[in-house]
Order: sequence, then C-alpha cells, then structure tokens
Amino acid sequence: MAKEARISLFDLTTGLSETVDLVNPALVNHHMQVAYIAFSLSEELNLSMEEKSDLVLAGALHDIGCYCLAERIDLLKFEAEIPHEHEELGYLFLHGFKPFNSIANLVRFHHVRWDKKNKIQKSKKKVPFGSYILHIADRISVMINKQEEILGQVDSICEKIKVQSGKMLMPELVDTFLKLAEKEYFWLEVSSPLLDIILSGRVKMPSISLDMEHLVSFSKLFSRIVDFRSAFFATHSSGVAATAEILARFAGFSKQECQWMKIAGYVHDIGMLVVPIEILEKEEPLTKEELSIIRKHSFYTNRILKRIAAFKDIISWASYHHETLSGTGYPFHVKEDNLQLGARILAVANVFASLTEIRPYRKKFSHETIQEELKKMGEELKLDPNIVSVLLLHFNEINSARIAAQDEAKEEYLKIEYILMHPEQ
Repeated sequence: MAKEARISLFDLTTGLSETVDLVNPALVNHHMQVAYIAFSLSEELNLSMEEKSDLVLAGALHDIGCYCLAERIDLLKFEAEIPHEHEELGYLFLHGFKPFNSIANLVRFHHVRWDKKNKIQKSKKKVPFGSYILHIADRISVMINKQEEILGQVDSICEKIKVQSGKMLMPELVDTFLKLAEKEYFWLEVSSPLLDIILSGRVKMPSISLDMEHLVSFSKLFSRIVDFRSAFFATHSSGVAATAEILARFAGFSKQECQWMKIAGYVHDIGMLVVPIEILEKEEPLTKEELSIIRKHSFYTNRILKRIAAFKDIISWASYHHETLSGTGYPFHVKEDNLQLGARILAVANVFASLTEIRPYRKKFSHETIQEELKKMGEELKLDPNIVSVLLLHFNEINSARIAAQDEAKEEYLKIEYILMHPEQ
C-alpha cells in the first residue's frame, strides 16, 4: 500500500451521491441532475474549467447535510421556505477537508434567494455566484417529473422558472437557462440515468494526491456524514476505527497497514445511508422487512468504495464486516478461506464498539457482559476466535483507545449540533 494515493474527486463524489439518493427513491439521480444542469449553465456562461469542476462537485454533494441529525426536508416543494440548517451542516463537513474547501461555500448558500445586493440580509455574507447557479439547477431538477416524457414538460418548467426571475432566482441565470432550454439534447441528457458517464466525458476533474494524514481525514469526513444522522450512532465509526487500528497492531500489521485499517473502520458503514433513520432509532424489535433493509448496507459500502481506486486494498475489509468464518454472514456469504485478516479484525471491532454503545432498544453492556458475548460469538465462529482472544487479552488498552476516539467524535457532534441550533452566533 502506497504512502500517498491518487483519488479521483469525480469518482468519489458520484459514488457518494448515488448512495445518498437511495435514501429517498423520489430523489434518485437528483444530485447528478443538479450537477449536470449547473455544469450546462456554466458552459453557456463560459466559466473557467475550475469553476465548472467545482459546480459539478458541489452539485453532486449539495444536499449531503440533509441526512444528518435526523433532519427532515421536503426537497420536492418548489415554493417551500426551505430551512438552511442542512446547508450549514454540509458546509461544516466539506470545509473540514481541504480538497473540498472551494465547494464548501457553494453548498453553504445554495438555497439563498437572489438578492440585488448579493448578500444574505441577516449575516451580510456575500453569496458566491456559483451558489445561485446551484439554486436554479436544484429548482429545475425538482420540477422534472420522472413519470412523464421529458420534452413535453419543457414549456411548463420554463414558465415556472420565468415567474421566479428577479424574485427567487437571478435574472441573468434565468435568461441563460431559457436559451439552454431550447436545445432538446439538454433535456434528453438531464433525464438520462447515465449522467455520471456523460459528465465524466466532459469535465476535466482533477485527481489529487493525499498522504496518509489526509486519507484518514477524508475517511473521517464521510464517517461523520453517516454517523451524525443520529445521536445513538454519532460515535460508532470512530470507535470501530480506533479499535480496528490497535487490534491490527497487535495482530502484527505494519504501521501503515494499521492506518489503512483505521480508514476501513471509518468508512465501513458508508452504506448505512440507505437505511432510514426511523429504522436505526426504532425502539421496538425490527420487522423482517426492516432487517432486510439493514442487511443491504455493507453491499452499498462495497459499491461506493469500488469507485475509489485508492481504497482498493481495504474494500474487502470494510464491506465484509458482517461476514462469518462459516459463510453464514451477509451480504456476500464469504467463507473462511476468502475472508481476509483485515475483515476479521474489523468484524470484531464493529461488534465490540456496538456492545459498548447505547441503542434505542437497550442500554450499553457492562465490561463483563461484553467479554462474555465476544467469547460466545468466537466459539460460534461468528467472529474469529483468535482476534477475539487478542482483544480480550488487551481489553483495557483497547477500550481506553475506543473511549478517547468516541469522546472526540461526541464533542464534534455536539459542537455541530450547537452551531445548527444557534445559527445567529
């Protein structure tokens, strides 16, 4: 494994965007539609390639904050007064990762109505031109009825957009859109299920080199997007990552491999975005259908990570964390011979962290109960008994590392929650 990795920002954002859309079937392809519309408008405006690239990335991630802190926003209501909490949360996440600094502000203000003074009245902050592009692109996207033939909708959509010129939307952008709307290819492409392929062929998206520190930061960013949806899970991936890292060290992994193990811990539950928050926070026993939905998540973790070439060495570690030595795990039913040591370590780390955490349906377990449960699962070959033995032998040290990591995540979660509840500060 290399000390530095080349990452395609386009592959990263489209993978995550695709999975986020799966949270709400009504919004499938919405983020890529916004990215495509914003890019098309930027071409009409002759913006620089850097500005075009930023708009594609921001479009693909513009509503990433909607799925955190159990927020509920009806993104399909055109005239609704949409609250801005999800914009601020998206900004906070993206701003913390250097390669996304240039798109963080675009996301932060993408629901701001056009103002001649180009400012938000309360804060007096200047709104980036790109945010207004995202705003009109978002409005156009939510007007498209996927059940109807697209060209027959053009006149209606154009009329609705025209009405908002100088009110909700910047007049210059409305005029640009109306010219673009005359071209049938635009509508045929915007309604295509292959928008990621269409965009990848047109946008010169940079690949960036990230050292191990930035790779860890990057993986932590996306664990926050998943975990911060609920207070019950806000520190889970941090606990898994810390546990997996130290278990890997005791298992003989190199320092660099331990760092990759930590990254696998941070990203192992990315696929949880497909699981509705109501299921995650349900206090009663889950139904068969709800259990089936949960069992999808590691498949989608695998699907997302496959888009990121730099993560090829940890894909099986992260996405096989619910597999068992007997092949009775899910969703791939990988058996012992094909279950790498990293996947076995992560499986133990995942169960251990889960047992230490409070859930809607139970309190956290005592240390004695946790150790007994881990032993039992090792004996039943649901977990690798050798890895379980390593954890039990170093229980106090590993548990202390887990607590420290989860305390840090909890502090960050509470800080973000406070900022969202007190936006005026």
